[in-house]
Amino acid sequence: MSRRDLLLIGWVGFLVVSAVAVAVGLIGAGYRVSHPVGVAVLAALAVAAERESIRLGPAVEVSVASILYIFAAVVFGPLPAVIIGGAGLLADLPRRDGTQPFLRWVTWTSIRVVNMGAAGVTALVVLQATRRDFWGIFAAVAAAFVVETVADVALTMVAPAIRGTGSWLDSVRSVTPPLLASVPLQAPMVAVLAYSYINISPGSVALFAIPAVAAQRLLLLYRQQRETAEALGSANARLANANLSFATALVATLDARDRYTAGHSAAVAIYARDIAKRMGLTAEEQALAHLCGLVHDVGKIGLAAGLLDKPGALTLEERRQMEQHSTIGERILANVDDYGEIAAIVRHHHERVDGLGYPDKLVDSDIPMIARIIAVADAYNAMTSDRPYRDAMPSRVARLRLAQAVESQFDTSVVAAFEAVLATADESYRTGTRADFSLAASHSEGQPAVAEVSIAAAY
Repeated sequence: MSRRDLLLIGWVGFLVVSAVAVAVGLIGAGYRVSHPVGVAVLAALAVAAERESIRLGPAVEVSVASILYIFAAVVFGPLPAVIIGGAGLLADLPRRDGTQPFLRWVTWTSIRVVNMGAAGVTALVVLQATRRDFWGIFAAVAAAFVVETVADVALTMVAPAIRGTGSWLDSVRSVTPPLLASVPLQAPMVAVLAYSYINISPGSVALFAIPAVAAQRLLLLYRQQRETAEALGSANARLANANLSFATALVATLDARDRYTAGHSAAVAIYARDIAKRMGLTAEEQALAHLCGLVHDVGKIGLAAGLLDKPGALTLEERRQMEQHSTIGERILANVDDYGEIAAIVRHHHERVDGLGYPDKLVDSDIPMIARIIAVADAYNAMTSDRPYRDAMPSRVARLRLAQAVESQFDTSVVAAFEAVLATADESYRTGTRADFSLAASHSEGQPAVAEVSIAAAY
């Protein structure tokens, strides 16, 4: 038997002894069950409520049965509260299939007995110190809730910590939000019902079922909303990681084929992302710009061998072949789930605002905004990169070329945003030589370069 198992058995034994001591101590102190019918009704309701408990984590569950227990503690006293609390967990009796282990059931029941004994005594002390008007009863209810909540959190977290299946901090984070949301609603409700039972009529306890069900629905809706948000966030994170991994793999394939464009896509991705941020686009649009920058040239994989690394200028026919890379890229990406928007941006990243671009000769706002951003980032990196037949242009010259091409080739707002980014950047950023302007360390020294179409266009 491992050390963890021994510690766990020791802890459960301590809880059992404590629960027995609480029960015996209350009986020895003279506490009795003076309203057996009311206790039986609340016990039955507690079993029903516990069957609808809501799981907040691997070892943490909550239910609205606690408001039944607090009601019993205030109205009937500590011993009935202990009985009702223990009876509620009959809903979780150990099962033959092992889905509800005996040790866990004993642990929870013992904790419940100890908690309700402490909450019942607390409520009684407060009631004895105050008048039994509404505010005195409300104070007793609030105090009982605080004691029950603190004791429950403190004792419940020990077993998961021993087993190594949860941490105190994670458990507190799971339990705190629903408690903060429910207790302010539950305490006034329990106080009203307790006041009605004590000062008006015992029959008012029948009203308890309606608010209990409503509170249970509130907790259930909270948990469903939380699970949905967590699942969506996890799915989005996995999708983002998958997108980046897929894009990186495609670009790495292109980089391995063409030594002159190695690192170019990574640089364009960073420029595009920063332009989008400067333009005030959303975080999602910034991420889209980055991803599209990575894959914008993926269509070059489908070009004829030798075309990409030709040392001299391209012929007219070769230029026409080169222009096919945007449509080839679209066809590649269109076959990937959820890449429809990315495929369209890749298709149009060589359009011009004056309608003289390719492949569809779109004009101005007909060109997707991210495609207009990619066009500027692509052109700038092409001009500031070495080519086999020319040296890289200085950043100031490339920026001047971009400014000269606004309203004909490039969107004015995009160029203005990029100029603002470059104006405050260091030289390694402007020249694309910063360490993160690469897919991997092996590409950190590669010199990105692509051919030009017009004043500052890049393939």
